[in-house]
Amino acid sequence: MHFVIIARDARVAREKRPQVRPAHLAYFTPLYNEGIVVFAGPLTDGAGSLIVVKADSLSDAWQLMVRDPYVAHGIFEDIEIHPFTRTFPPED
Repeated sequence: MHFVIIARDARVAREKRPQVRPAHLAYFTPLYNEGIVVFAGPLTDGAGSLIVVKADSLSDAWQLMVRDPYVAHGIFEDIEIHPFTRTFPPED
């Protein structure tokens, strides 16, 4: 099952992000390699990030986020996670 995660930045995000980004990417890279993180990136208006993941449950999707260094270091202050049905393109 897919989940869309909208992670909104805290006011300190711009200041803290450069120092925490290597740990954030080190956390997400193996998840991407395992097919858990489908894609992720910053919203270009500076509001935060969009992350799409595959997880067995909403609880599992939350567990992925609470372990993210951006959460632990207060870069993301508000997180929404929504179940998502991928219809296009169809999965292989």
